[in-house]
Amino acid sequence: MTPRSSLALRIIIITAVYFCLSTYGGLLGWQVLYPIRLFVTFLHEFGHAAGALLTGGAVEYIAIEPNSAGVTSTFNGNPSVILMGGYIGSAIFGNLLFYIGARKHNWVKPVLGLVIAAMLITGFIWYNTLFTTAILCGFSLLLYVVGFKTKYGREILMLLGIASVIYIIQDFNVGPTSDLAGMERQMKFIPAKVWMYIWLGIVLLILAFNLKMLFSARREKPKTKSAPPPTAPKRKRLNTTRRYNPIKKK
Repeated sequence: MTPRSSLALRIIIITAVYFCLSTYGGLLGWQVLYPIRLFVTFLHEFGHAAGALLTGGAVEYIAIEPNSAGVTSTFNGNPSVILMGGYIGSAIFGNLLFYIGARKHNWVKPVLGLVIAAMLITGFIWYNTLFTTAILCGFSLLLYVVGFKTKYGREILMLLGIASVIYIIQDFNVGPTSDLAGMERQMKFIPAKVWMYIWLGIVLLILAFNLKMLFSARREKPKTKSAPPPTAPKRKRLNTTRRYNPIKKK
């Protein structure tokens, strides 16, 4: 099996398992996917925080609720970038995790370390509730054990990445409701429903670009055997050594 077909098989299996659990899993499926929902919420809220920091703002706190809702309090910064950072930022993060898990094997542990650091910063520096800090610490411990103590670091990154992107696409008309309303207030000439489809289109483009990068064939120049350089014809070695034969005196 080629690397591309192996990757395609992994994606199909993870996607099929996710859809089966979310569609036909009932209560058991909801419980199994509950950590994924909390992780997507973390990515969403961290995207708001990143938008604030990138535009010169600051983060007051981040909270994740038991029902998988979340809220981020920021001040200063660009409001539009902060609002878009939730939905689009979480899609970017999810696709990056997916891509690194699939292609960049040497980056898996450093990226897991960055994710753990982001969770701990959120839980302690941007503290809001005990539930938020406990969930993020538990998730950090799980990622550390799986990523650094087992050989399944790639799989956990791919699972979190794919599941996050699918969940974000499924939730496009429900999850970012407050963010869409905020964008409508910022730009009154574009209604929230239009922003909803604009954001969905951007997320689908990001996913399509990611899949193209993953499955693009690496063009390699065929290795041709180069002819050995011509060798100069061998010349007969002339014996130029002279022996000293002294003339005997009579």
